[in-house]
Amino acid sequence: MTTAEIDLEGLRATVDGAVITPADPDYDTARQVWNGDIDRRPAVIVRPASAAGVAAAVLAARAHGLDVTVRGSGHNYAGHAVADDAMMIDLRALDSVTVDPAAKRAHVGGGATWAQADAAMSAHGLGVTGGFISSTGVGGLTLGGGMGWLTMRCGLTCDSLVAAEVVTADGRVVTASPRENAELLWGLRGGGGNFGIVTTLTFALHDVPSLAQLALLCWTPEHAAGGLTAGRELIMSLPAGYGGVIMAVSAPPAPFVPEHYQGQPGFVVAVAGFADPVELEAIVKPLRDAAPAPAWELVTPLPYTALQQMFDESAPRGLLAYEKSLYVEDLSDAVLDTLISTFPQRRSPLTLVPIFALRGRYSEIHEDTTAFSGSRNPCWAINISGMTTDPAEFIEERQWTRDFWDALRPHANSDASYVNFLVDDDPTRIRESYGEKYSRLTALKTEWDPDNIFHHNANIPPA
Repeated sequence: MTTAEIDLEGLRATVDGAVITPADPDYDTARQVWNGDIDRRPAVIVRPASAAGVAAAVLAARAHGLDVTVRGSGHNYAGHAVADDAMMIDLRALDSVTVDPAAKRAHVGGGATWAQADAAMSAHGLGVTGGFISSTGVGGLTLGGGMGWLTMRCGLTCDSLVAAEVVTADGRVVTASPRENAELLWGLRGGGGNFGIVTTLTFALHDVPSLAQLALLCWTPEHAAGGLTAGRELIMSLPAGYGGVIMAVSAPPAPFVPEHYQGQPGFVVAVAGFADPVELEAIVKPLRDAAPAPAWELVTPLPYTALQQMFDESAPRGLLAYEKSLYVEDLSDAVLDTLISTFPQRRSPLTLVPIFALRGRYSEIHEDTTAFSGSRNPCWAINISGMTTDPAEFIEERQWTRDFWDALRPHANSDASYVNFLVDDDPTRIRESYGEKYSRLTALKTEWDPDNIFHHNANIPPA
């Protein structure tokens, strides 16, 4: 359907927010998402100011036969937030964050970012697992699972989701909680945006001191084996309350990086916690004792909000980006050898490979508690993120990402992928990722969205 065929006057009368069409001067800005490789033109963009406005938009889209996409922050690599000739329901006006420190609860709008949520929670010494890039949307990250610095301390983001306000495919506004629509809440905790539009998320918060301690040590490719081996053992044995990640990166042009290493490929072991600096120094001593010594390092206290934002500069809006992921039970020597030999072959200095350690509180959550698409056994999630600003280079970087993933697949512990990292809409991969939970999810989809209105996602069709 073209924009000319839409009853725009009727839409503006029923939706309590902006209605933007290709004729409006802010249309091109409004349709842009984080990934610069996505260039799609919706028929109309609606930015409601309330859950009722979202419901009115859903009903209007159905009445006009329009496809529906949902935008939180628009950070998803696949660009699910926008589609050609569709109605984009943009939640960015629903970005309030309210914290009840006495109850240790936070109510977060479906359009809020982690920068907003982290700031509000951290002001009370509280928090919940958030993403590594603060411009990521709270809603999208949570609905797919949610990994970050606090995964080992607090579990996945979705593990702390205790209630949600949801706009359904038939235009109702319902609550999902342990007492009301409990099965829907289960599906929202890892099942993605398949079952409705979440306009408010309610989290149970954890004690998270506002000051963090960070140790970040890096080795060059020729010396990385010893450092990564020590880092692998250290991270999987960290004391409770700490978090750790391994990364293949290009060294940033930062004061703590010697100039001759800047821009060069490196392999980082990073540990973050909230105890005193002396304890952190003792914890990372095995990394310093690894032979040979790190090429450069950063050990410093910093506000938790700054920890959450420290990689923001590595992912500016407009990058051309593509990613693939898998889980491995162990970072075996073979996996590390593949990482060390393959990463220097990337062309773009913006490409990176974060490897998330999944253990601690993550593994204490029972498998059936959430719809999350990964095993709760201790493991590692490897994300290969090819990024560049050069369209010609992007074609090669995307192929490099796929080839790297193929090289790692023999070491994967299953056919599952983390659905927040799924760019290619492969129904088989989605089904394999959810495994035994898939039939339960399709039944839930049949109940809440039998016509598959919400299909611009890692889609789970009705049974």
